[in-house]
Amino acid sequence: MPTRTCRRILLRDRPVAGITAATFAEQSVPLPEPAEGEALVEVIWLGIDATQRTWLNPGATYTTPVALGAVMRGSGVGRVIESRNPDLPEGQWVYGELGWQEYVVARTGGLFGVNPVPPGIEPRHMLTVFGVSGLTAYIGVTEVLRVAESDAVLVTGAAGSVGSLAGQIARLAGARVIGTAGSAGKVGWVRDTARFDACLNYRTDDVPAGLRDFAPDGLTAVFDNVGGVLLENALDQLALHARIALCGSISSGYTAAGYGAGPANYMQLAFRRARMEGFVFYDHHAVFPSALARLAGWVSTGDLHWAEDVVDGLENAPVALQRLFDGANLGKQLVRVKPDGQ
Repeated sequence: MPTRTCRRILLRDRPVAGITAATFAEQSVPLPEPAEGEALVEVIWLGIDATQRTWLNPGATYTTPVALGAVMRGSGVGRVIESRNPDLPEGQWVYGELGWQEYVVARTGGLFGVNPVPPGIEPRHMLTVFGVSGLTAYIGVTEVLRVAESDAVLVTGAAGSVGSLAGQIARLAGARVIGTAGSAGKVGWVRDTARFDACLNYRTDDVPAGLRDFAPDGLTAVFDNVGGVLLENALDQLALHARIALCGSISSGYTAAGYGAGPANYMQLAFRRARMEGFVFYDHHAVFPSALARLAGWVSTGDLHWAEDVVDGLENAPVALQRLFDGANLGKQLVRVKPDGQ
C-alpha cells in the first residue's frame, strides 16, 4: 500500500523585494501520525495576511522570522481526520496557526494553539471577521482610537480585510468615515457594500482636497494600513487632539530594506497635539471574548460585510501573498488548499 504523503511549502530563500519563484520550495513528506494528546488535521483553508511578508525578512519584528527550510507559518482552518485527543474528535473543524501544508499534527492550546471552531460558525470565517482581520479592526477602532459619534475617521486601505471592517465598526459607533482604495471597483465596493460615507481613489483623486471636503474641521481619528504618502496626507488634515492608529505600512512592501520611512511632516503631530500609536491585536487578548461577541452580533444582524478573494491550490500560496502587495485582492485573501475544500 503506497505511503500517504503531505505537501508542504518551505521558505527556501529570503526575498530582497517581491516574492519570486525562488522564495519558497515545495516538499512532500510521509503523512505525520498523531501521538497521545494530538490530532491530525487536514488543512482546508489558509488565511493570507500582509504581515506574513515581514516574517520572511532576517530581523525580528513583533515576532521571530520564519527559519530557512521551515514550513511557512500562517493561519488556517481544517478538519480533524484522526485523533488521540478527546477535545479534538474526528470531524471537528479547528482553526489556528496551521502553516502552509496539507496536514498538521496539532494540540489544543491558547492564543497560538489550535482550537475548535465554535458551533454555528462557518469555518473559514475564523480567518476573516472572527479572526485576525476582525479582531485587528475591532481593537484598533474601539481600544486604540476609541471612536465615538463625534469623530470624522479616515481608514486607509479601506478595501482590505482589516480596513473594510474597521470602517464599518467606526460607522456602527456613529462616526462619519472616509476610506481610500486603489481602483474604481474597490472604491465602489467600499461605498456601496461596506457603506463608508465616502471613499477616494488614491491613484486618480486629489486626496488632500477630498479629505478637506470630507472633514473641513480636520480628521479626528485615522486607522492607517498603508503609510507613505497617504499617512502624510492624513497628518496634514488632522484636527486638534486627533488620534492615529498605526496598523500597517503596506506601501513599503515590507521588504528587507525596511518598513517605510517616517512621514516628512511628522511635526503635524506636535502642531495638532495629536497621538499616533502602533498596535498588534494579540496584545489585547483580554478583550477577545467581548470583541467576538460584538462581532457575532453585528454579523447576525447583517451590519458587517466583507469580501473574500480565493486562490486555489497550496502551491499558489506564495502567489496569494504577493497579490496583497500588487493590490490585486479585494477583501481577505484566502487559499483553498484543495479544490474540494468547503
